[in-house]
Amino acid sequence: MLIVRATKRLLDRIGPPNLDDDEQSTTLLGQWYATALFWKPQVALFVNEPTLLPVLMPLAPAATLLTRFPQQLAAVLAAHRTPEAIIRAELRQMHDHRLAKTANRSVLGIMNDFTRLAETHRAHTPAPDLLALAMQLATTPCSPLYSKHISPARELDALMRSITPLSVRLL
Repeated sequence: MLIVRATKRLLDRIGPPNLDDDEQSTTLLGQWYATALFWKPQVALFVNEPTLLPVLMPLAPAATLLTRFPQQLAAVLAAHRTPEAIIRAELRQMHDHRLAKTANRSVLGIMNDFTRLAETHRAHTPAPDLLALAMQLATTPCSPLYSKHISPARELDALMRSITPLSVRLL
């Protein structure tokens, strides 16, 4: 099950939280945080809680955002050279999704940093390539990762190297 913890500005667009207290994420990457960026056209920024990996995608139509997210994540993971078996396993776990309020201020701070950086990069291009922008953001050093692998791209790479083929089949 995919759990997305959304900011109020995104919850206002896509609906109220529907996560029960006993529900847990079943995805390899765990919970995601998301917010709306009111650019023209509007964009959703997702950030993975454990790795801080950013994913950018069109917000519209907002009603289908969580249903469309797995395919955009698959594109980002493929761009990071994640093995296809891991991507398929992750997508299988994302058929069911839940929405919740944010709970980790550290991830919210990173989302704010990514938003500012993305706006700076976007200033040079009126219609930025969201995949390329997400890849660029993933190389950003993030303070919660300083004691680990420093950037989301490196953190994701370390996670992928720690996964055995057997554990992928069990997902």
